[in-house]
Amino acid sequence: MNLENIDTTYWIGLITEYGLKIIGAIAIWIIGSWIIKKLLKATRKVMTKSNYEESLQKFLINLLSWGLKILLIITLLGTLGVPTTSFAAIIAAAGLAVGLALQGSLGNFAGGVLIMIFKPFKIGDLIEAQGEIGVVKQIEIFTTKLIGLSNKEIIIPNGALSNGNIVNYTTEGTRRVDLTFGVGYDSDIKKTKEVLMKVITSHPKVIETPAPTVNVSELADSSVNFAVRPWCKTEDYWTVYFDVTENTKIALDAAGIEIPYPHQVEIHKQA
Repeated sequence: MNLENIDTTYWIGLITEYGLKIIGAIAIWIIGSWIIKKLLKATRKVMTKSNYEESLQKFLINLLSWGLKILLIITLLGTLGVPTTSFAAIIAAAGLAVGLALQGSLGNFAGGVLIMIFKPFKIGDLIEAQGEIGVVKQIEIFTTKLIGLSNKEIIIPNGALSNGNIVNYTTEGTRRVDLTFGVGYDSDIKKTKEVLMKVITSHPKVIETPAPTVNVSELADSSVNFAVRPWCKTEDYWTVYFDVTENTKIALDAAGIEIPYPHQVEIHKQA
């Protein structure tokens, strides 16, 4: 038996077996990297056309990139004959541990993704959510920042924000101003409606369409209440609200129409 021939045959077989595997792994790496690059480019293009937020684009692209690269590496190891079952189990266990540790943060992240995808509001919108009202200042992955009506910054976790009710006052571009005024039972209803209608139609920021309305809404204990409903642009809401309230008092006084209020009667006893 020629040991030299045996050694040569062994090494040739070894090189042939592993050489083909290495060449295959290199080919898989080159082709896989090219495919990943094309997928990331296409995904970025779709997100840009869909007007995804820049921060969300970067985060999702990085997440997708790492996921595909890990999958590619596991495929390479399998090609080289390395058992990949243990690697998959380790990655799954690590993912579960991280998920449990960051449960709240992941919920906020998921909420941020949903907000950025479905866009119930955008920066600059006036919204009401989670018991707060404010203008949207910034939409981040985990939180949304509002500027409150008194110029305070409000930070709301995206998890709670996406799972709760959201009222967007800006979407339609106009708002109805809901006001109620009460007059005495002795007042003429027709005249009162004319005075109230004149107040709202003469305001420069009240729009014609939808048309403003004035109607009797309630016969209360001490007053006849009128529902006054002018419409205006969203940004003019508070101007119209305060102006109409003030002008109504002035107009009713000028027309001799009484606004009921509690009276205190003093009784003087003789000594």
